Amino acid sequence: MPSPLFADRPAPQTPERETVDALISQARRLRGDMDAVRRDTSVDDDDTLWRWQRALCDLAVRQLDHLGAHLDQLRAGRPDTPADEGQEPPSARAHRRYEPTALAAPALGRVGSAEWDLLTDEVSWSDELYEILGRPAESGPMSLDELPSLVFPDDQPVLTSMVTGCLIDGRPIDGEFRVLMPDGRIRTLHMLGEPVVDAGGCTASMWAVLRDISELRRSERAVRESGDSLRRAQHVARTERRLVTELQEALLPSWRGSLQMSGSGPAALDLAARYLPSVSSPPTGGDWYDVFELPGGETLLTVGDLTGHGMAAASSMAMLLGALRGMAVAGVQPGALLGHLNQLLDASEQPALGGVLCSRYTPATRTFTWAQAGHPAPLLFRDGAGRTLTTPDGVLLGATPGAAYEQAGVRLRPGDLLVLHTDGLTADGATTEQDRLLALAPRLTGARTARQCATTVVEEFGETGRADDACVMVARVSG
Repeated sequence: MPSPLFADRPAPQTPERETVDALISQARRLRGDMDAVRRDTSVDDDDTLWRWQRALCDLAVRQLDHLGAHLDQLRAGRPDTPADEGQEPPSARAHRRYEPTALAAPALGRVGSAEWDLLTDEVSWSDELYEILGRPAESGPMSLDELPSLVFPDDQPVLTSMVTGCLIDGRPIDGEFRVLMPDGRIRTLHMLGEPVVDAGGCTASMWAVLRDISELRRSERAVRESGDSLRRAQHVARTERRLVTELQEALLPSWRGSLQMSGSGPAALDLAARYLPSVSSPPTGGDWYDVFELPGGETLLTVGDLTGHGMAAASSMAMLLGALRGMAVAGVQPGALLGHLNQLLDASEQPALGGVLCSRYTPATRTFTWAQAGHPAPLLFRDGAGRTLTTPDGVLLGATPGAAYEQAGVRLRPGDLLVLHTDGLTADGATTEQDRLLALAPRLTGARTARQCATTVVEEFGETGRADDACVMVARVSG
């Protein structure tokens, strides 16, 4: 059928130079800004989010480079043509009109051109096209029948369909395919072309411009792959957070308000605790608090913090909690109990360090006996003031095989208040945490319940936004 495209249509007018110059300036400024963003992106090869961000930056830079090259070509205009252009064959004019200029930088994707004359079987390629296809110039250009031999087998039908549609139906060519290079590498080419018809409306030749877009497609592929990797990592993180949360909820005491322990007399304990999660991902999962009533009426109170994150830390926490309760039921005192936990953690297949405070409260004598392993000391609030209890010696669990742990005791009075907490209430360190807690003495000693005290602590430090998990437990002696 006759082609609707005619080679002797008026050539489009070149845009005003000032307008193109302004676009070029904008593109260059944007390219510079994009470079700055790429440089400022923190480097962490193990971070899937960073890899995705860097891939996006690289792709944006390549696209801006392509845009800059095209704008340069637009400013330069088409190559000069002789005064007698009207006497040239239409196919020659079409070929020259789309000949790429030297302004197209090779790093941006080289551009080559070709024309196949159907009447004379003459084929002409630009020098750049030989380089793009890895074909020696002395071998000469290839006919349309020969060209598919260079194309990746899966893409040969694509090229055949584009050429057939152009020659028979007069459709413009706009598509891409991969070519197999002599050295085994694969390049991706974008092909843009049109049929050129004679005065009778018959297709006389076909011209095409081919651009090497391999680097662009590689950048796009890197974005897709890094994006897929990021989504997988986020899915794993969400799943791990859910599992850690479920494990913590199964292990930690279910109560969040006041809890009466050690009977209901004047020496009973009014207890309240809060678990304050971090905003980190993956979740920490190694902080805990625990209250457990022992045979004989005593109460086991522990708080702790294990190094590590996610399920590894949560599973180690579960192991230590089980061991803590089991040995406490057997009558092991806090100092000796921490020594056994240290051996257990040292022999574990998942090495970790743990800061733990282990204590027993005896209601008959209102005695609070405790030991610590690299953990903040309890705070005692009495008569409107607060102080830090003298800390017995003890190193982090898992740090030194065979370590011994001292224990200390204090006789409590009716109305006394104990605050036990892990590190991580703030990002400023344990000293600042304890100073801020002690400054709450008037409010804490004036509260009527442990629950009110716990609420006061959470209001002071905030329930969310910290970099690490934290636990706080308040024990108030009735009276």
